[in-house]
Amino acid sequence: MDDQQGRAAPDAASPVPALTTGALARRLGLSPTTLRSWDRRYGIGPARADGRHRRWTPHDVAMLETMCRLTSAGVPPAEAARAAREEGPAEGGEARPGAPGTAQPARDTPDGTAAARTRSGGVLPLGAAVRTECRGLARAAVRLDAPAVEEQLATAVAEYGVVNAWQEVMMPTLHAVGRKWASSGDRYVEVEHLLSWHVSTTLRRHTRPAAAVGGPPAPGPVILACVPGEQHTLPLEALHAALSELRVPARMFGAAVPAEALVAAVRRLGPAAVVLWAQARSTASPPLARHIGDMRWGVKGARAHPLVVLGGPGWAGRPAPGLLRPTTLTEALDLLSSGSR
Repeated sequence: MDDQQGRAAPDAASPVPALTTGALARRLGLSPTTLRSWDRRYGIGPARADGRHRRWTPHDVAMLETMCRLTSAGVPPAEAARAAREEGPAEGGEARPGAPGTAQPARDTPDGTAAARTRSGGVLPLGAAVRTECRGLARAAVRLDAPAVEEQLATAVAEYGVVNAWQEVMMPTLHAVGRKWASSGDRYVEVEHLLSWHVSTTLRRHTRPAAAVGGPPAPGPVILACVPGEQHTLPLEALHAALSELRVPARMFGAAVPAEALVAAVRRLGPAAVVLWAQARSTASPPLARHIGDMRWGVKGARAHPLVVLGGPGWAGRPAPGLLRPTTLTEALDLLSSGSR
């Protein structure tokens, strides 16, 4: 029986376990604050007995999925909530298949990979074995729900750390959005831009301030730079944040650093390592990488030179004698942290 606000009482006989607010938020790609707000304002939420925490039943989840679908299509929240309550799930607590406005936030593709459904009926392919957080993050991104995207990212970093959050949550979702954008023209460019902005913001928030110089002489910092013409900085931002967690000094120069400026920075800083990022083969420049690796400084007889690390798919298949090319963030961190101490 529904209470006076139209809420469904928990179904004690349901074989599907009820979800906590946090678990449901991750599943739907919403923030817990949004769920509580919808519950308070529109009666889209579970009944609570004896002051216990909310537990969301399949009936509640079905209504929320419908509301997510409608709000993503531009229906005002109050109207979407009324339609979700009136439509309700089919017998047994499951949403009626094919019902108008029924949300389908995720499904499996024919090859068994997970996907998050977009507002236009397409899907974001997420791969075969992704974390639940990827699905929630993708759903929030395609809804352009900035608060939920930000909260999902912050939670991922808090729970898994920068390295695992980047490799297992941020990067798979970014790749899925990029693939959808590439296959659909510019239809999903707004999703990619929103998600990239919030990933960048989250990484910078979790980059510790540079440590003050002091104590015995130490190797120079790690220089992080995109090669000339390269605009993709997110992988370098993830590396920068991860290096800061390890207290490895680094200098971030960002996108499309001119060759002359990069050479000047190497001369001035005497870095322990230089990381050159190239996303595309068209921007990767082996001559520039070799020139950086051949640079020397210091007194005669004890001259130093930087470790040159090539990052990004743009370097794939290119001969790079004397240059290093780690394939994962973890591998790069191991290499740079050992070479900077």
